Formats: sequence, C-alpha cells, structure tokens
Amino acid sequence: MIIQETILADGFAEPCESITRVAAVAVVRNPVAGCFVQDLSPLFEIGGQLGEMLMTRAVSMLVQSPISYGKAAIVGVDGDLEHGGAMIHPKLGKPMRAAVGGGKALIPSNSKIAAVGAPVDIPLGHKDEAWSFDHFDTMTVMVADAPRPNEIVLCMAVADGGRPLSRVGSGPIID
Repeated sequence: MIIQETILADGFAEPCESITRVAAVAVVRNPVAGCFVQDLSPLFEIGGQLGEMLMTRAVSMLVQSPISYGKAAIVGVDGDLEHGGAMIHPKLGKPMRAAVGGGKALIPSNSKIAAVGAPVDIPLGHKDEAWSFDHFDTMTVMVADAPRPNEIVLCMAVADGGRPLSRVGSGPIID
C-alpha cells in the first residue's frame, strides 16, 4: 500500500511551499510469531526485500527530491518487539538509502506491538543532516485490518520537505 500526503498550508492555514510525504506499507506474515527463536534472520531478509520492492516506488511519488526518511513496524500480538526491530534494522536501511540517493544520517525508526488497526507514527529526519531540527517530523499511518496476531506491518516513509513554517533551525543545542 502506498499513501501520499501533500501539504499546501501551514498550521495557520496560510499557503506554504508544497511538501509531499509518501509512506510505503506492507503487511506480512510473521514467520516466528508465537514462539521464541534466537535466529531472526528470516525477518532481516523480509525487511531488505520489501525495502528494495517498495522504496523506489515511494520516492518516485515525491514532487521534489527526497530530503527526509523514516521507518516503523507494528508487530501483531503473537509477536515480539524484537521482531519489529529485525524487520527494520539489519537490512532495510541499505535499500532506503539507495532510493533516496544518500543517507549519511541514521534512519529514524519506531517499532511497537499492537492490535488490528493500530496507528504508528513513522519518525522522519533529514537523510544527511542528523541535527536538522526543521526536518524532525512524523507521518502517522495505519492499516484497518492489520496487523493480525501473526502479522507485521512494515512502514517506510520519505518526504521532500520538512515541517511547514519550521522555525527551530539546526542543533546541537546544549541546555
């Protein structure tokens, strides 16, 4: 599933430069749901394969070049939080970075266990500048009938801009 969101106005309803966010979402059966296993490599492979399949398509739907990205997973209740981490960490980053043409910064991520229909906030951050506060953002997505107890919802998001009317700047800021 691909979700495209276009922002044309800021929080004060004033027109702003267009910002497009796109999320690529896949629902997969969790091959290790319901049992403890030490070897999570099947989930590593699924994450990498889905990244290759979906990320280029998501980037192609942006109006401008990708500037920020993020990833998330929702694990069904028969799974373990580590199953989400296995989907989004070891092999998903490489195809995401390839699709956005960079990726010096860590890819922000989020993983949780939840029932059918739960939303997840995909954190977004600048692909090359980790301290670009103006690009810290989220895209909230959900699938109405997933994850079932033995499923995982894998989410990747890209954006061609930061928050509208951003005024925070860049860090680091020391309190």
